[in-house]
Amino acid sequence: MDLSTVLGLVLGLVALVMGYVWDGGHVSALIVPSAALIVFGGTFGAVTVSFPISRLKELPNAFKMAFQERKTAPATVIAEIVDMATVARREGVLALEQRAQEHHDPFLRDGLMMVVDGTDPDLTRQILELEMEAIEHTHEGYAKIFEAAGGFAPTMGIIGTVMGLIHVLGNLSDPGSLGPAIAVAFTATLYGVASANVIYLPIASKIKIRSASQIAEMELMLEGILALQAGENPQLIQKKLASFLRDKSQLAEMGDGSGEEA
Repeated sequence: MDLSTVLGLVLGLVALVMGYVWDGGHVSALIVPSAALIVFGGTFGAVTVSFPISRLKELPNAFKMAFQERKTAPATVIAEIVDMATVARREGVLALEQRAQEHHDPFLRDGLMMVVDGTDPDLTRQILELEMEAIEHTHEGYAKIFEAAGGFAPTMGIIGTVMGLIHVLGNLSDPGSLGPAIAVAFTATLYGVASANVIYLPIASKIKIRSASQIAEMELMLEGILALQAGENPQLIQKKLASFLRDKSQLAEMGDGSGEEA
């Protein structure tokens, strides 16, 4: 579970509620089931119309991507590729077959198996790049669902408010109840704007960031696989792949590890 996503959602919602309470409001006034039904139900309906069922079935994967952090680290991947390059130079690429078959990452596993099978380097690059493009396209689809929800929610809030005002203006026999009734009507706008800017759009942004990080890691793997296939020196492979690291302090640890492997 990614704490930053959960913590951000909780902080955003709590800040809104506490700011309202601090100004003298009551939490119970924010709970309006009819407004919630109009906004959240309407948003879900609009999203359902906008996307085919096959795309909506991917929502669990989208939530998983937003709320679950990947455990792999680029430095670890680099160290592993450098180690395999060392083995390949000593014993040949066929010595990596068992290790490749058992690798947990499907992208790196497929690339290593192509190296072991003697696939042409250009074809290896082409296949892996196509796989990267497919994964990136899938992630874009995840984000677009939440971006669409973020676009529909404020509009649904306005619709809910207008419907509430229609109801209020249709019952003017009790002027004393106008104020509370109008306040209830505007709760729908609050639901729509708040859900869009605290929930839907931030989740879409998190998915995009996670996607960019994963694609960068796959690019690292691709370059490592091709370098390994070309029989490059393990130390040169390490220096080449180290350019993908944001935290350059990890270079020292990798250097220690490579020295032991060589």
